[in-house]
Amino acid sequence: MLSIVVPVLNEMESLGELHAQIATVCSQHGIDWELILVDDGSTDGSWTMIGSLAEAHRQVSGIRLRRNFGKAAALMAGMKAAGGELVMMMDADLQDDPAEIPGLIAHLQQGFDVVNGWKKKRLDPWHKVFPSKVFNGMIGRLTGLKLHDHNCGLKLFRREVTEEIKIYGELHRFIPVLAHARGFRVVEQPVNHRPREHGHSKYGVRRFLRGFLDLLTVKFLTGYGQRPGHILGASGLFFLGLGTLGLGFLAGLWVYCKSRGEDPGIGANHLPMLVYSAASLLLGGQVLSLGMLAELLVSRTADPDETYSIAERVGGSVSRPAPGS
Repeated sequence: MLSIVVPVLNEMESLGELHAQIATVCSQHGIDWELILVDDGSTDGSWTMIGSLAEAHRQVSGIRLRRNFGKAAALMAGMKAAGGELVMMMDADLQDDPAEIPGLIAHLQQGFDVVNGWKKKRLDPWHKVFPSKVFNGMIGRLTGLKLHDHNCGLKLFRREVTEEIKIYGELHRFIPVLAHARGFRVVEQPVNHRPREHGHSKYGVRRFLRGFLDLLTVKFLTGYGQRPGHILGASGLFFLGLGTLGLGFLAGLWVYCKSRGEDPGIGANHLPMLVYSAASLLLGGQVLSLGMLAELLVSRTADPDETYSIAERVGGSVSRPAPGS
């Protein structure tokens, strides 16, 4: 079964049409489906519309969050409620075309775990398209997963992906990156991008700043999430070494001058070097200590199952009892 998770924020006008289009496409292609609409603190009549759709159609269910928690939280709530083997995320503004569903499923059946939509022909203004291209290039260089459109709201993945990755804040756009870091196979597929018919964009200029900060978070989580001491320790050792070299040079200069009976002359000319070396030494010690504390925290709180990802099993008992049962 296909579970379609749609975060909703003041999208009352488009929900009925979205459901009708999804129902038509799935019926034509014989797809068993369910639609999970997550109201993320809407202030219009979105929740009333969701209730009406759920009452009239057995495939529709709704979840209402107590306030606006953000798209990632809404997606997580919907994914936890999903009952299908395949999970799709889709925006509610009708810019994502439900007609792409069969193609995405076919692509997934070729052996991939995540299919990311690519709005090859975007119908957005240039001031949104250009920064998006720059941002996608940065993601590819920093994470190693090169996709044309990481931020596309149309994504399809296997249920195992939703069970292994955790998203919060603004990390929903990095689902393919997080999945790729755990060994899942990711591919992209060009999809139709339609003009907005109802409502207005939820994103502004601040989106790009938050996206860059989230990219740094993802880079740290995927590269050093289980070994924070490696990056913090390396930085700490660098500053410790820099400070030690500086102070060592000044100490050697003082000893050399004293041995020759000369005035060491370590005065105002060398004061900046002394200050910077001492500061570097202190900074290195603090960063190294922070790395040790981070390693201790990870070792105490990490779930052993989160340090690896199993692709499949063979042989043995299909169902293993839980310890102590």
